[in-house]
Parts: sequence; C-alpha cells; structure tokens
Amino acid sequence: MIPTISATALSRRYRDQIALDDVSLTIEPGTVTGLLGRNGAGKTTLMRIVTGLEFPTAGDLRVFGEVPAENDAVLRRMVFVREEQVYPDFQVRHAIRVASWFYPNWSEDLAGQLMADFAIPPRRRIKRLSRGMRSAVGIVIGLAARAELTLFDEPYAGLDAVARQLFYDRLLAEFAEHPRTIVLSTHLIDEVADLLEHVVMLDHGRVVLDAPADDVRGTGMTVSGPATAVEEFVAGRTVWHRQRLGSRASVTVADSLDFAEQAKARAMNLSLEPLSLQQLLVHAAGVSADEKVSA
Repeated sequence: MIPTISATALSRRYRDQIALDDVSLTIEPGTVTGLLGRNGAGKTTLMRIVTGLEFPTAGDLRVFGEVPAENDAVLRRMVFVREEQVYPDFQVRHAIRVASWFYPNWSEDLAGQLMADFAIPPRRRIKRLSRGMRSAVGIVIGLAARAELTLFDEPYAGLDAVARQLFYDRLLAEFAEHPRTIVLSTHLIDEVADLLEHVVMLDHGRVVLDAPADDVRGTGMTVSGPATAVEEFVAGRTVWHRQRLGSRASVTVADSLDFAEQAKARAMNLSLEPLSLQQLLVHAAGVSADEKVSA
C-alpha cells in the first residue's frame, strides 16, 4: 500500500534558520496522526511542503506516491486548514460555496450541519467574525471537504473548550463514517491524545519521536520514593529528569516498565506514575538532536 505521506531525509533551510533537518517519516492511509512539537519546531513548514506551498531544500517528499508541488491531481485530494486562515472579504455562505467547488467529495449536508453546530451566521462577512468563529469556518471546510488527506494546523484558535470538544467529536464521527488520513498539528496535546493513532514529534526541525500512539502512552515513567531506592531502581535506565527533596527523590525515565519491573518497584515502596502525552513531549524535546526517542 502506498503511504499517504512519505518523507526521506527532508530538509528546509532559510537564510538564517533550519526549519526541517533530515526528516524521514511515513504516514499510512486511514490514520489519525498527531504532529506535535513546540512553536517553531517545524510542524507548519512540514505541512506547507506536504501541501505544495513550499519546496524542500533537500530530500524527498511524496503524497500518494507523487511530488505534491504544482501537481493538481494530488492537491485536489487534500485540504489544509491553517491557524488564522485568511479568507476573501465574503459572507460566510459564499466562502463555503466557493470551497465546495474545489473538493470532489464535498458534503453540503455536513457543511450545513456544522454551521448550525457552531452557530456560525451564514450572512455575516468573515472579517466581522470573532477569531473563534473564523476558526470554526475553517473546521467546517476541513471536515465537509471529506478530502483523502485532511491537514489541520492549530485549527481552533479562539475556540472555547466546549467548541473544541465539539470539533473533536465531529472529527471522530466523520473519521468513523468516512475514513481518511488526518494529520492534526496542535499544542493542546492532552486534549487530543485519545484521538490519535500515531504520533510524530518534531523539535528544532528533527523527528524526536515517531511511533504508534498506544506504544507512546506506555513510554516514560516517573519513579518516586526514598532516594536510595529510587536511584537503585533507575540505575542503567535513560533518565530525563531528576528531582530530590531531602531523603526523597523523583526521577523520570524514558523506559516503559513491564509487570515484573512494576512489581519490583512496589516491593521497594516506590510509586510509579506514567507520563501523559503532554509530559512526554516536554521530556522528549529535551533529548539531544542526535538521539531519537522510539517506543
């Protein structure tokens, strides 16, 4: 099966900045992938290359097995919703109508349903919408397009928690009924953790983690208890963080622990707390550029 996205040794350099540095990854069809990382990690640059808006400096990137730039056959199979998307000075209903012309799988019924769900006034000019409402317009277009490759780059700027949850619910429902490849770039990592099947983390333009989400969720553990016992237990493991207060210590390790190791920790009166996806990102981003975290 041809991957939806395949990058090999991909780099993008600007005059005084390296945005992507030797990135290799594969995103399979029919998956929901989280593209995670801090601001400036290279997420948006990667998405812009995927959607043909930028050219790589080096390396190779294929979408549906082809180079996407200036390739209408590929570009018509994807939709890209960006943070702070810029629209012409249209009424909302006109912007939605124009968008429908570009996507062969467009669902008018879904667009109308989402407009109602987000309470978007169809006759209001987009420039008069609040920031959150403009983000909701982008979500409507991104989901109603039903494109084979759907990319969301921080799509919910200005949306409150209720509206964001509505987006997650509609995305999951749509994915279940009309499977497609979805790439979701976000900094609200713990909010979307349960949506993701695969996780790619970028830091300083390099891939520091690329793994199935279920494997990632078992990676990383904080071990706490008497300092001597903690240090004995973590000896030989990759340590991401140490904290000590008096006779007690807390150490975060990169390893996953099997049942026998967990039982050993309990026998040593140690407490174990698995890292959330958000915490994992914080620690993985601290790994040196020459290391790659794998689950």
